[in-house]
Amino acid sequence: MGVLNLDDLLRRTAPQVLAAVVRRYGDFDTSEDAVQEALLAAAQQWPAEGVPDDPRAWLIRVAARRRVELLRNETARRRREALPPDPVPDVRGDDELTLLLLCCHPALTAVSQVALTLRAVGGLSTAEIARALLVPEATVGQRISRAKRRIRESGAGFVMPAAGELGERLTGVRQVLYLIFNEGHTASEGSRLHRVELTTEAIRLTRQLRAMLPDDGEVAGLLSLMLLTDARRPARTRPDGGLVPLAEQDRTRWDRSAITEGIEIITDALQRTPVGPLQIQAAIAAVHDEAERSSDTDWAQILALYDLLNALAPGPMVTLNRVVAYAEVNGPQAGLKALEDAAADPALAGHHRVAAIRAHLLDRTGDRDRARNEYRHAARLTLSLPERRYLETRAARL
Repeated sequence: MGVLNLDDLLRRTAPQVLAAVVRRYGDFDTSEDAVQEALLAAAQQWPAEGVPDDPRAWLIRVAARRRVELLRNETARRRREALPPDPVPDVRGDDELTLLLLCCHPALTAVSQVALTLRAVGGLSTAEIARALLVPEATVGQRISRAKRRIRESGAGFVMPAAGELGERLTGVRQVLYLIFNEGHTASEGSRLHRVELTTEAIRLTRQLRAMLPDDGEVAGLLSLMLLTDARRPARTRPDGGLVPLAEQDRTRWDRSAITEGIEIITDALQRTPVGPLQIQAAIAAVHDEAERSSDTDWAQILALYDLLNALAPGPMVTLNRVVAYAEVNGPQAGLKALEDAAADPALAGHHRVAAIRAHLLDRTGDRDRARNEYRHAARLTLSLPERRYLETRAARL
């Protein structure tokens, strides 16, 4: 078995192993440490000795044994003797969903939820998470340690939330997965536009969540949105890493299989589940992806969908995206008026997208001097180097 296949196997199996051990013993902190040591042992032993017939059972046995050793060491320090042997935990069908809900516990901050989800459910190492999030490894380790401590202090157990709490907790899970995807799709800072390891992991985890909750329309909407958005990734950058805006992308390079799957998922969800914000966003992405040329885009339909999205889940980014669609339907001057109204929102103060959209609309009206200044202003505001280079290039062209 190759290295990549072994990595994939361990990554797929890790959340099942952790869920089984946590459910059996209840202590997330020690159990997570024990599972990490079991994964390390597998990575060291299996390439030389071969993969066991039942890799998951092997990992569970080793993790359970290591957990006992960890607790025995702790109790020895407290002058207590060894723990009695425990039966090897089994695996249940809802374990991974329970684990995902635990990692997205409301007692944790969003950044802690992201780090803990990538570690415990995604199976990424601390070093991999650090590289993906562009933060020091020590920082990720501290976030994970604090998250596990907060879970312990909150008294949260490895149990499925009550029916009345499940909907709210699932909203948090979807938000965390969407955060992971968005950070991978357009990195908020740094020299790379994409972090493929994050988008890939977000899609994989969302597929798992949909398999566990096939009738949740918003989970389906989230998976569809990810697929339809990620399908454009091959055309979003030039060979030098420069950003290519949607209107200028070579659509023959889009991933048609991902587009087909995404459209099928959102079509099915809209037909049989209540409409939610993620489904509307997926529908907007589908309209974009169905257009063979930028000029074929049905902007009137997109504007109507943004109106619906604004009614269901208003927010500053929804407002900005609606301004773009409004300008496409009603012209750049009308778009500039709508943008000024939107920019009055304090949440958008200093956001580079406001200046970038203003520059684009001014350029369309023929006001090249003001457009150039706005592009330069937007470039100064963004922390993403590919976006900054793109905006500076647009200004230079004017």
